[in-house]
Amino acid sequence: MTKERILDSFISYLQLEKGLSENTIKSYKIDLTRYIKFIDEHNKDLKEISESLLSKYIKELTKVELATASIHRNFSAIKGFHKFLIQENLIDIDPTENLDRPKLSKKLPEVLTIEEIDKLLEQPDLSTPYGFRDRTILETMYATGLRVSETVNLRFSNLLFEMELIRVIGKGSKERIVPIGKSALYYLESYIKNVRPILLNKSNSDIIFLNRRGKKLTRAFIWDILKKYSSLAKIEKNVHPHTLRHSFATHLLEGGADLRAVQEMLGHSDISTTQIYTHIDREFLKEVHKTFHPHG
Repeated sequence: MTKERILDSFISYLQLEKGLSENTIKSYKIDLTRYIKFIDEHNKDLKEISESLLSKYIKELTKVELATASIHRNFSAIKGFHKFLIQENLIDIDPTENLDRPKLSKKLPEVLTIEEIDKLLEQPDLSTPYGFRDRTILETMYATGLRVSETVNLRFSNLLFEMELIRVIGKGSKERIVPIGKSALYYLESYIKNVRPILLNKSNSDIIFLNRRGKKLTRAFIWDILKKYSSLAKIEKNVHPHTLRHSFATHLLEGGADLRAVQEMLGHSDISTTQIYTHIDREFLKEVHKTFHPHG
């Protein structure tokens, strides 16, 4: 029996015997489909999964900075799946038996729901150049997972509009390619065409996002507008620039996106820990983003 057939049996078991909610079952299926893909990429059968391989997978999830609840749900799904495999005599040893629930850093920022993101994006006044610029900044950060430093340093040479991609120079001058989604692409193109010339104010800058004097924005400015618009949106969570990056990753993975594709888009330094992951095709990244990002 294939892993996919076994997963279907487990999902049926959850529906018929455990009585879990439809949303929980849907999330478990997404989590376990991604887990099975990870196993396949390591050329392992279900009977061959070791505690060390399982620990590696959980570690991969924490590196993507999923919401704490999502990581714990992934852990519960995997643990429940292996108990089911033991129960059905499909494996002899449960690799999750001695595995502790992951201890997550309390520094992980809160994640915004898709509804909260939409409310946040609706706050800037699009009738003013500054409001349109701010909306474009928020759309771009949420669509691409850019760090605040990467956002304020974004230049024309980074924009590959015809390919619907952004070339990002991240930490340690490492380059990565990130898809722009259709919503952010619309705002970026409109901002550059209609708003940026107003802000340029006779300066000669190739920086995308400018202040009133035609100069590069500061990191503090991005913090300030996020505080302002999250307050206007009546979002009670502590919202700051990394919250958008965190929400970007979480919403993609919650939708079922490939773990390694999301890591590639985030630009994590240790993405190529094994040979099979040394490169991910750009068209594949675009397809993942378009399929699973709420604004893709």
